[in-house]
Amino acid sequence: MRSYAAPLAFAADLLCVLVFVVVGKIDHETGTAVAAVAGTAWPFLGGLVLGWAVTLAWRTPVRIWPSGVFIWAITVAGGMVLRLLTGEGAPTSFVVVTATFLAVTLLGWRAIAHLISRRRHRATLSGQTGVG
Repeated sequence: MRSYAAPLAFAADLLCVLVFVVVGKIDHETGTAVAAVAGTAWPFLGGLVLGWAVTLAWRTPVRIWPSGVFIWAITVAGGMVLRLLTGEGAPTSFVVVTATFLAVTLLGWRAIAHLISRRRHRATLSGQTGVG
């Protein structure tokens, strides 16, 4: 049986990063053209890919710990390092907003998935009869 958990989880993480960038672009009125979004997003997308590779996240892509936490940390840290290496700034306020937004989204969707999974599991257990 083929599992789609890893590709869907990676897509959800990509979406989180892209939403972060687009919201920032809209908030700062710096343009949401594809080139503008790509120019801001690429360091964080690179960090995200690195996070997935380092954690081997495809094995447990929906787990908050350790996969989600390390993906979040590496995405933020990697994105900031790449920004600095390319001459972009990383003021403290930007780092805080980035870390907070990505924590809420990257860990948040995993928390929601975990709660849904637990509810489904409980519903399945309560629906079973004691046939033995």
